[in-house]
Amino acid sequence: MPAACDSLLDDIEDMVTSHDPTPHERQFARRSIVPRPRKHQRLILNRVDSDFPPLVIPGTQKVWVRTWGCSHNSSDGEYMAGQLAASGYKITENPSDADLWLLNSCTVKNPAEDHFRNSIKKAQEQNKKVVVAGCVPQAQPRTDYLKDLSIIGVQQIDRVVEVVDEAIKGHSVRLLGQKKEKGKRLGGARLDLPKIRKNPLIEIISVNTGCLNACTYCKTKHARGDLASYPIEELVERARQSFQEGICEIWLTSEDTGAYGRDIGTDLPSLLWELVKEIPEGAMLRLGMTNPPYILEHLEEMVRILQHPRVYGFLHVPVQSASDSVLMDMKREYCCADFRRVIDFLQERVPGITIATDIICGFPGETEEDFEQTMELVRQYRFPSLFINQFYPRPGTPAAKMEQVPAHVKKQRTKELSALFHSYKPYDHKIGERQRVLVTEDSFDSQYYVAHNKFYEQVLVPKKPEFKGKMIEVDIYEAGKHYMKGRPVEDARVFTPSIAQPLQKGQVSGLPQVSLLDLTSQPVCDCPSVEHRRKSMKSRGLT
Repeated sequence: MPAACDSLLDDIEDMVTSHDPTPHERQFARRSIVPRPRKHQRLILNRVDSDFPPLVIPGTQKVWVRTWGCSHNSSDGEYMAGQLAASGYKITENPSDADLWLLNSCTVKNPAEDHFRNSIKKAQEQNKKVVVAGCVPQAQPRTDYLKDLSIIGVQQIDRVVEVVDEAIKGHSVRLLGQKKEKGKRLGGARLDLPKIRKNPLIEIISVNTGCLNACTYCKTKHARGDLASYPIEELVERARQSFQEGICEIWLTSEDTGAYGRDIGTDLPSLLWELVKEIPEGAMLRLGMTNPPYILEHLEEMVRILQHPRVYGFLHVPVQSASDSVLMDMKREYCCADFRRVIDFLQERVPGITIATDIICGFPGETEEDFEQTMELVRQYRFPSLFINQFYPRPGTPAAKMEQVPAHVKKQRTKELSALFHSYKPYDHKIGERQRVLVTEDSFDSQYYVAHNKFYEQVLVPKKPEFKGKMIEVDIYEAGKHYMKGRPVEDARVFTPSIAQPLQKGQVSGLPQVSLLDLTSQPVCDCPSVEHRRKSMKSRGLT
């Protein structure tokens, strides 16, 4: 059976599907053909409703956007919400109020896909229109539970308005193609599209899509494909625009940040040096995940960048396992000694650096000896940030066909590693320190503001409005497993890094001085406005 990604994919413009007659069949069927008027079918692949519904004008409805997964997916969700709002749709945080649910999925682990599938079912039970996006439908668009649903591919998010328009009218459409220029695959949709940031103080920039690896457990590769990087000048311009809209923190993200530029003749350090020129005093840049093979080539340069006062001393380097035999089965293209070399080098030259890593428990073929090597690695480095994942076989991946570790063994190893991780406290020795922190978020319980120090360690501070978006000084007086608490220093300078007033929550990036209330009454960008839609329908005799 062919893999989902190898099968024929319907696109929104496709007038012929794999189910249509072949030219040979049509030739010998002409005698039975009866001429009839041709119906207009532009942008329509499939009619979902059995009866035509009352006339609706797309762009006047409420849309709920739900995103699962990584920061790259979060950025895609922000872009889709922004374009819909700019086109007249109202973005709501209440799913019950919404006319349509836009569900942006993650395919990394089974639980994330389960949540996604359950949300589709829930929406259908409530008679909501549904559009799906993200890595799940891109990688496996013919999955049964996606039948008759409209799909936005991961490189087609700039056409979300078209897809939602048709879904609102009851049509099922699918956009799954790749973006290319002169035959070369691009990083994705334009970076200057309208956007609604979940946090108006933080801009998430995807520097590339896809990767150069072929990890045997990874389903994301099926969706995001091979490496495709954005040009440096486009990324710098996006950062510049974001700072002009009042943000004070940038997150760089991708499936593998360290591989950036290899497809376009540049590299990550070259990009970072250009970006730091644009960062205002007090604002900060956070690097995304990088796999060991690519960071090894730039260790000296990365040290200098991580020492920069406007770059967090933080790096996410997934190890996945400390066993070389397991890494080989995973096709990770490095050995544990490579990972140790990266960490030792960075810790020696960037004192205090925070290293985050990932570990998979119970990968096929993992023995007790293999797992013990991973436990020993954690004992040695005592990672302050550790993402522990029980292995889940993803459909269509080589690892799913390997001999599996028994479920109870996987659970036990996950439990043992989690216990080890929670046995040490990484921040106790910092009680009494005075730190400068950048305040950007609300805490999960809404009792504090969340700030981060130079090493991207989480510091909770009093929830005073004058601190939000500011760089302040605090004295650390308490420490937990994942955080510290800081008491603001009296009479200390409160510094504002933003060079402009931040956008309001829910306001669309790229559309200066326009609020969501204005968007329903006037055209504000290249997206078709509600009034434009009405005129167009009237001219075609549809009203």
